[in-house]
Amino acid sequence: MSAWGAWLGRRLGAIRPWRLLPTPTGTPFTFAYAVLLGVTSLISAHADPALVHALLQGSSTDVAHMVRAPEFVLVGSALWVAGGVASPYAIGLVLVLTALERRVGGLRTAGVFLLGHVLATLATEVPVGIAVLAGHLPDSSLHRLDYGVSFGVAAGVGALAGLLPLWLRVPLLAGFGWMLLQDLLAFTDPLTNWGHPIALAIGVATWPVLRRQHREHASHLGELPASS
Repeated sequence: MSAWGAWLGRRLGAIRPWRLLPTPTGTPFTFAYAVLLGVTSLISAHADPALVHALLQGSSTDVAHMVRAPEFVLVGSALWVAGGVASPYAIGLVLVLTALERRVGGLRTAGVFLLGHVLATLATEVPVGIAVLAGHLPDSSLHRLDYGVSFGVAAGVGALAGLLPLWLRVPLLAGFGWMLLQDLLAFTDPLTNWGHPIALAIGVATWPVLRRQHREHASHLGELPASS
């Protein structure tokens, strides 16, 4: 145990806390995105409630909006944080995307986020449209309010796990997976709750590509890759 404790102490001692947060030069994508979400969160918290509802409704990725303007709502829905800047997914976005961007760069981090956001949204909304057409759900299901960053964050968690050493990868996936399982069992929002593990799996599926790009990125910076 003493040897293991010494090894863990060296690992933890090598962590630089200030690198957990985004900076304009080190992680420009995450920094700019976090600032943008901070602005929209202030609008959501302090603007007229009728205006806020109209903005959220117009950005919703429900089936009705996805049919009419998919590109607009897929981007617009990612500009709002459900629960505000103090929500777990808002905090997770800053920490996860910062860590991911430091390893693979801003463009690839944005790509992972968008991939999870878009594909998980389609995976949850398309079945709703089919169910309405088949008569299994009412027409009101086509107008379900759906927005936020959680699918992108879940994909980021999945992608980041593949770039971490095993001693960090396992607890990250286990802890996040347990949280998603609890949400599924609570059954408060089944569509969104199923979208999170789908997005997590999408992030995991990027491991082969990101690991190769991480090695190239680390080599360019003169660092050793962090994965094992």
